[in-house]
Amino acid sequence: MITAAVSPAGTAAPLAALLPTRKGVAWQVDPAPQIIRAGASTARLVQGNRALDVVEQDGRISVYADRHGVADAPDAVITETGPDPVAELAGRLLRVVLPRLDREAASATVRAHGREQVIVDGAQHLNEVGFSLIDHGAHVDPVRHHLGVGMTWTASNGAEWGVWVINDSGNLKMSYEGPMSGLYGFLPVVLPTAEGREPADVGSVFTRRLTDAFPQLRPLDAHEVEFGGHEQPGGWIALPGKDEPTDHADDSRRVVAEFSSLGPDLLLTAVSHLV
Repeated sequence: MITAAVSPAGTAAPLAALLPTRKGVAWQVDPAPQIIRAGASTARLVQGNRALDVVEQDGRISVYADRHGVADAPDAVITETGPDPVAELAGRLLRVVLPRLDREAASATVRAHGREQVIVDGAQHLNEVGFSLIDHGAHVDPVRHHLGVGMTWTASNGAEWGVWVINDSGNLKMSYEGPMSGLYGFLPVVLPTAEGREPADVGSVFTRRLTDAFPQLRPLDAHEVEFGGHEQPGGWIALPGKDEPTDHADDSRRVVAEFSSLGPDLLLTAVSHLV
């Protein structure tokens, strides 16, 4: 490992500003403790016991999660040619990298302390999200689940939301029932970028309305669309029943939805869209 002086990465501070505070602690920019790539500008983002190294070189921004060892492969890489590369990178961290670190931490917790401790840790994440929801005006109700714990609340448009810890993955799951329009704020946060994607010209009026607005969604049948991929949040949006007509759709149409493999960091950035 090389330990010479390193020029700071200019994108580190604006990137830190787009990541949420956790337990009252914001991400801080520190000097890089080592050179990861020779000649690259590097800085370290630190929040509690989490650390991310930001590396800029040859028009690319790479992020390496600190796992207390030599950084050999980046956890996220983007080019600097997009309209807002820092926002794109923050979205990648929130959707993919930070939930991946949560899963790795949960796996270590299972080995050291058992599966029950992961549920306890997940409940603490839920509390943090819950307090943020309360700060935004929501009335949150804790709910027991036979596989874990959760909480529910009603948004201002009458939609019913729920967040659940129901396994030992270290990630969270969300449920939704309400008007289609109630998802329009949250979907851009949870979905990958739409760049290079075309709306699916198949399915029903219902599914085409959703895929026209969000090409990342895939029609599963006339009543349902889905999304997700490797190490990405996944989920589906559907009409409440298979007997529902699919030949019309508008923003008031009632839908049900589920979202999985979510990290608390992503939810904290999305709270304003959930109330």
